[in-house]
Amino acid sequence: MRRSTKGNVVRRGKNLTDDAIEQIVRLLDAWSGKLTWEGLIEAVVPRLHCRYTRQALHKHERIRAAYALRKSLLGSGKAAARRGSWQADEAAARIARLEAENQRLEAENERLLEQFVVWAYNAHLRGISKEFLSEPLPRVNRNQTLPAPKQVRTPTKSR
Repeated sequence: MRRSTKGNVVRRGKNLTDDAIEQIVRLLDAWSGKLTWEGLIEAVVPRLHCRYTRQALHKHERIRAAYALRKSLLGSGKAAARRGSWQADEAAARIARLEAENQRLEAENERLLEQFVVWAYNAHLRGISKEFLSEPLPRVNRNQTLPAPKQVRTPTKSR
């Protein structure tokens, strides 16, 4: 454990969960200003109370793709803030965040569709039918407990 600059305890080495990844990509959706990996790492610490390395964040496809998309949007000037009343600024920031989230989700959806095409092609090559692939999962009975197997004792010879 280590202390942050504000005196809070910050953990290291914790694995990223799906919830943590979701929080990080939402943070990227709302990002304004210069985007760097170090800046992202510093922004993640107060939210997740954990410090991750650039390599740990970059290892996850959703974070890597959201970072690249946001970096390109910020570089192209599409995410520039407009000036006006605080309500207009707040609404503009919300619109920009939602547009960024929408673009990220569209990119994620496109990658998932590409993965599905690969799986469908591989299934077709192996002669797996659409009907077989569409079969429902077996139902899980969580209330059933199996009886413990009976142990057979063998007599021991005494000497």
